[in-house]
Amino acid sequence: MRLVFTCLVFICLSIISFGQGITILIDPGHGGSDPGHEAVDKNLLPEKDLTLKISLKFGAYLTERLSNVTVLYTRTDDRYPTLDERVNMANSKNVDYFISVHVNGSPNTNIKGTESHVHSMNSKPSVKLARAFEEEFKGKAGRKSRGVKDSDDREHSLQVLKFTQMTSVLVECGFMTNVSEANYLNTTDGQDIIASALFRGMRTYLQENHPTISFTKKSGSDSKNTQTTNSAEKSYSVQIMSSKEWLDTEKGGFKNLKHTVSRTQISQTGYRYKYFSGSFNSKSEAEAYCAEVKKKGFPDSIVVERKN
Repeated sequence: MRLVFTCLVFICLSIISFGQGITILIDPGHGGSDPGHEAVDKNLLPEKDLTLKISLKFGAYLTERLSNVTVLYTRTDDRYPTLDERVNMANSKNVDYFISVHVNGSPNTNIKGTESHVHSMNSKPSVKLARAFEEEFKGKAGRKSRGVKDSDDREHSLQVLKFTQMTSVLVECGFMTNVSEANYLNTTDGQDIIASALFRGMRTYLQENHPTISFTKKSGSDSKNTQTTNSAEKSYSVQIMSSKEWLDTEKGGFKNLKHTVSRTQISQTGYRYKYFSGSFNSKSEAEAYCAEVKKKGFPDSIVVERKN
């Protein structure tokens, strides 16, 4: 009898757990009269505009591709919520995760790469999530990762990390003060790649840390919805080359291509890296771009199908 009762309790708890959801508050840094960091080239967008674009793309990936996830934003247009307002929104709405999106800056214009910041290395959940982001940045996204930083590394605290009462990470998507990185972040491809890396890192963390919640998006009941979902999950890109050594995707012949080049590590030995350019919904568009790429010094380029 006791065994039956225990099993019933477990089943009830499981049903309740699967009905729960996760709420994520995305915070696009700066805004309004606060532009954040600015590029040397004043024709490029400032930090406040890039953080908003990347944040909205990140949030769209989460809502479109995961179930049981609610996404909120501290801003969705060019306004400036104070730091107190951002913290209060996170705490008062009792969100599960707070992700603040920024772009870095430095007097040294040679510095580049992503960073994920936490308040303290003792904040184990935040550190784990930050590491998941950085793994995606240096992996499929092909960016230079500068790792996870805390207040000791920065030698100061960040208000939105110190006073939020949930797992919180502030992500620096690159350096506005580095010419090549500022140019990269000002492209649609660059913004998409950064946002998708954030999405994959968040998805991995959620799946590992909330095993009783189903994040699998169920297909629509009619064939039209199913067809739309399938097409959204598939795209075409141009694989331009592979290499044994790490190559900077913002130098050499890569700079002459119309679309941003991303680098993916596929193995630990031999030809370890593959390089891709562009993302297209139709194969014909990808084939047309592939022809252009071949003329610009990459004769072995091929069209490949990639799952988003």
